[in-house]
Amino acid sequence: MIMRDTDRALVQAATAVAKLRCRSDNHTVAAAVRSTDGRVFSGVNVYHFTGGPCAEVVAIGAAATQGAGELETIVAVGDRGRGVIPPCGRCRQVLLDYFPSIKVIVGPPDGLRAVPVTDLLPETYVWSDQQVEVPAGPRAPLWPTPVVPGVRQAAED
Repeated sequence: MIMRDTDRALVQAATAVAKLRCRSDNHTVAAAVRSTDGRVFSGVNVYHFTGGPCAEVVAIGAAATQGAGELETIVAVGDRGRGVIPPCGRCRQVLLDYFPSIKVIVGPPDGLRAVPVTDLLPETYVWSDQQVEVPAGPRAPLWPTPVVPGVRQAAED
């Protein structure tokens, strides 16, 4: 897909945040996301040995904090001039679950392109498709009660 001027501006915004805010091992990636109304939100990763949030998730949170609705395009940029980097698998899944029509900017410096997140996760697990409706009323036990010979069974509720 062809890069639009607004996509190039999004890469520049993420690059500027990476240069300004990614100056330690705690923050090594910056992301910028554009809402459908044209606003741009940014964030940086928060490295922690427990698996702190990626820059893309932080940018999504910043957009939500500012009342953004649907998000249109997102990009992540590495520190120290690493340029555009693709989202990790967890971020791809989050993007798909929350914004199934979002585009993600990926590729080498001379071949950047904005692709649908679905292109990054072919034949993916869609969380909302896997949710089971639980009927109202008493729930059946997850496991059957074992029958033990010679032991009186408790009455069912």
